[in-house]
Amino acid sequence: MSGTSMIGDSSSWSTALVKISPYTFSAIGIAIAIGVSVLGAAWGIYITGSSLIGAAIKAPRITSKNLISVIFCEAVAIYGVIVAIILQTKLENVPVSQIYAPESLRAGYAIFASGIIVGFANLVCGLCVGIIGSSCALSDAQNSSLFVKILVIEIFGSALGLFGVIVGIIMSAQATWPAK
Repeated sequence: MSGTSMIGDSSSWSTALVKISPYTFSAIGIAIAIGVSVLGAAWGIYITGSSLIGAAIKAPRITSKNLISVIFCEAVAIYGVIVAIILQTKLENVPVSQIYAPESLRAGYAIFASGIIVGFANLVCGLCVGIIGSSCALSDAQNSSLFVKILVIEIFGSALGLFGVIVGIIMSAQATWPAK
């Protein structure tokens, strides 16, 4: 038996992907958008918070000022929640005869891809903001004139999550289900 498989072969990946319900792909995409975004926010808060607490021992004045870094990390989770709500509103009922229609598969894949893009963009954004927030807390404890300069860099890092949200919304616009 040769190592190649044809598209019509029942054991091929392409057949498996076409046989999975587009609603399953949509649900997984929505779960990834919110779940991985919250993971990125939590990881960023962990990185920033531990450095903030450690640096506050030397300079207690930095605690309230540097909470902005934790807020930026929390915004990453909010991005994921917003996109998950947007993606959920894209789901529509389709007659059983139309579930595996090309238009249904395209809608399911579009929502899935949008969820992956938003989730992983926010994961990286949370890490980026967490690391920059950590640096901001540590440098502010040493020299308070550096706070605003590093905060500007943190804002640019936070924009990565917004880019992911924008691309995810553009991708989800492709999700159109067949007419009933």
